[in-house]
Amino acid sequence: MTHIWTSVALAASDVVNAPYQRNADGFFDMVRNAGPMVKFIMVSLVVLSIACWCIILLKARLVRRAQKESELFVNYFRQRKNYSTLYRESEPLDESHLAQIFRIGYAELNRLGKSLETKNLQELSTNPEVVLENVDRAIRGGIMAERQRFESFLPLLATTGSTAPFIGLFGTVWGIMTSFHEIGLKGSANLAVVAPGISEALVATAMGLAAAIPAVVAYNHFANRIKMIEIEMSHFAADFLNILKRDLMRRGRQEESLSEQQRAAAQD
Repeated sequence: MTHIWTSVALAASDVVNAPYQRNADGFFDMVRNAGPMVKFIMVSLVVLSIACWCIILLKARLVRRAQKESELFVNYFRQRKNYSTLYRESEPLDESHLAQIFRIGYAELNRLGKSLETKNLQELSTNPEVVLENVDRAIRGGIMAERQRFESFLPLLATTGSTAPFIGLFGTVWGIMTSFHEIGLKGSANLAVVAPGISEALVATAMGLAAAIPAVVAYNHFANRIKMIEIEMSHFAADFLNILKRDLMRRGRQEESLSEQQRAAAQD
């Protein structure tokens, strides 16, 4: 009995101390020694990761510039003298979502009445609800367009975050299948045969997680940020429409007062 346990202990020691036959001393060695399918999966994950990081950097730049230019536009809007001047000042602010909403609303207003600064606004000022309804419809379309602009390419982040771990897991399963196939061919199940293939296969799972985690974090961050941007646009649209309504009503009263004065002068 003692002889049997001694033999088992020696066999286990030989398995543990068996040489690592593929000489994979580091991460890149394990990648280089992986099978063709596992290498293809790793390359796919690297491409997805690079694409996601490009989107993350571009979206971060877009959101930062949009926020900065929108703050500048808000200052212009508060200090406005008239809408046409504000429109000209907002033209360089290409990334500002608030400036874009204003330009869309003003363009629709211009289409209806050639701007608030003209004197030929009697039809618009006497029926402001029609004007506001058309401007509001144009602004809502602008909000949807701006949201689509900010959300462009974000589905790739969501797709990468949800699928990359499973793609990496597929590579790991394939690598382990290959390792067991080698075991069958060599007729040996010691650690020297199994460990290299498994370690190389597990790299695919690690790369899948490395691609998925930043993608998920970035997607959640940008999704929340875009939601806040949409709220900002809705609030600005409401404020702009209220100001526009007051301007139209005031201009309507001025037109009525001028008409009464003209009629009184004609009667005299």
